[in-house]
Amino acid sequence: MTEHQPTSHESRHHEHHARPPEAARPRPDDPGAGSAAHSAASQAGPAVPAAARHGSVRAATASVPGQPEPGSRDLARDLGAAGAAGATGLPGRPERTPGDGSPGGPGAGAPGGDGSGGTPGGGDGAAVARREGDRLRFVGAATRRIARGIDLDEIVLGLCRATVPTFSDAILVHLRDPLPVGDERPASPFVLRLRRTDRLRLVDESLQEPEAIDALSLLNAQTDLTPAAELCEVRTGGALAEVLRGVRPVFGDSVPARLALAELLGPDRPVPGGHRTILAPLRGRRRVIGAAVFVRGLERPAFEANDLLVAAQLATHTALGIDKAVLYGREAYIADELQRTMLPDSLPQPTGVRLASRYLPAAETARVGGDWYDAIPLPGSRVALVVGDVMGHSMTSAAIMGQLRTTAQTLAGLDLPPQEVLHHLDEQAQRLGTDRMATCLYAVYDPVAHRITIANAGHPPPVLLHLGGRAEVLRVPPGAPIGVGGVDFEAVELDAPAGATLLLYTDGLVESRLRDVWTGIEQLRERLAATAQLTGPDHSPPLEALCDDVLDMLGPGDRDDDIALLAARFDGIAPSDVAYWFLDPEDSAPGRARRLARRALDRWGLEELTDSVELLVSEVVTNAVRYAERPVTLRLLKTDVLRCEVGDDSPQLPRQRRARDTDEGGRGLFLVNRLARRWGATRLSGGKVVWFELPTRP
Repeated sequence: MTEHQPTSHESRHHEHHARPPEAARPRPDDPGAGSAAHSAASQAGPAVPAAARHGSVRAATASVPGQPEPGSRDLARDLGAAGAAGATGLPGRPERTPGDGSPGGPGAGAPGGDGSGGTPGGGDGAAVARREGDRLRFVGAATRRIARGIDLDEIVLGLCRATVPTFSDAILVHLRDPLPVGDERPASPFVLRLRRTDRLRLVDESLQEPEAIDALSLLNAQTDLTPAAELCEVRTGGALAEVLRGVRPVFGDSVPARLALAELLGPDRPVPGGHRTILAPLRGRRRVIGAAVFVRGLERPAFEANDLLVAAQLATHTALGIDKAVLYGREAYIADELQRTMLPDSLPQPTGVRLASRYLPAAETARVGGDWYDAIPLPGSRVALVVGDVMGHSMTSAAIMGQLRTTAQTLAGLDLPPQEVLHHLDEQAQRLGTDRMATCLYAVYDPVAHRITIANAGHPPPVLLHLGGRAEVLRVPPGAPIGVGGVDFEAVELDAPAGATLLLYTDGLVESRLRDVWTGIEQLRERLAATAQLTGPDHSPPLEALCDDVLDMLGPGDRDDDIALLAARFDGIAPSDVAYWFLDPEDSAPGRARRLARRALDRWGLEELTDSVELLVSEVVTNAVRYAERPVTLRLLKTDVLRCEVGDDSPQLPRQRRARDTDEGGRGLFLVNRLARRWGATRLSGGKVVWFELPTRP
């Protein structure tokens, strides 16, 4: 028998619908056909679109530039079984009967073909079953691809990548604008916005037939979308509203679908005729949230009835995924806001110390944790430095962290010793519930005395970087974590030389699955010393750059926990810039305070402030003498501002009020408020301090 030589038309058709090698194709009369097909499919690579193998050199590309394509290799692997049979076995692809060399043999058309592929039955039964199996495998792979997405863009991209070119030649995805969240009432009016389009890009359209180009001109990337195509208001009672209300996908050649597509895409958008367009509503848990349009060109078979079921599955999984993504986005937004509220928006700039901080969550998907830091100005130009870590990474941990941070701020305002602050925090943690554990380190820096007092509750010890480049781990009693109960905390007082940097941190910086905490602390100490050597022995490294350099020591496997970092550069206040006196609570105290302040200003060369300082000092000291029983303290500090502090043993804080015309007093704080740049009053354990500041430079 002579070998059949296909005609040129048959050759082109055979090339366009080429199938895998004969060894990889199961035969109906082969007992091991099922296992052989499964083995061949499992070993096959990613499916290559038939149109890409054809001379038309099509490539599946997105019409939205700059979008990533996550999971494309995974999709190819998932579609391996369907792709091994070529695109011929996937929904709507033409297929030839095994062993038949002619393109018009049985099974060439879609399942249950219209005559071009023969009628199903007899020898066609195996081919039909095979096509249906390929369709099911495609649906499984596509839904898995869609389910991999976390945010909205990934889910929509998954739908586009799963369907183009395997199921359709082009797709448009429209979503509500704005998307409702959960039980929220949808915005009125009902508006759909074009979210994404994907199509088979015609690389060289000059080589294509005009009919093929017109069939996909709906998604031509070179054509600007009109406002009507990008944004569509769904009219109540209109054709689009009726189709969306029906929820089921419909073919685009029906009268309601044609009217709905014209309303959705715009009247000037051509739509391929016949069963080449499917309009699928996207319905979430409670309402329709969008629509997807699937389009096939003229070079492949039209959609059939079973393809409506495929479109329904894809639309359902996509809509439910979008619902979850929107809810997840809202939760992530709430988590970000909660974390931002719990941590300080900005650090204060107290006298004699510079501060810098960093916070890193454990992961982008778990942005809420229990780590916190704080810097609280205290009376006497001191500052409290706090860093803590609540067990866990949940919203509950963040809420407990917020309560402990608020408690620490309140206790700091009472000017309690560090060990007392930790004791009260321990009691507060026990009141919040059982197993509310946290570690905390509380330090108070005095820039005048150049000393720092530290108390620890189970937290990693701080590291002090000296001006010469030497880094040391401070020996601080470890203590027990907050929440244990019945534990005494101990405080130590250490030198804080000018130019030194104190680094407070949480254990996420030094501990991970790859290293223990003490190994991490030693690495941190070495990193600080190496950084300090780069700036020389006479200069401290820049504070912000130092924090960034510390975080750079983290490796790929070192991000197991949240990280809070607080760095304090001790500048201190020189003794020559401090003036301190005790005043007896007598009527002559205000006059003596004015004379002492005048002498100090003359010594510092700030004579231009004499009148204002004398007036304000006189008013504040007069108010203190009125209620004090013990000597009143007066202290002046000269830095970039002039700060005056007056302390007495009365716990009653002064309040500014508007004096009546007949009142002889009550105007002192009004003058302070008008003349001073800043002023305030702080209650102490043994009284209060009233302070004000004036700029030293005009």
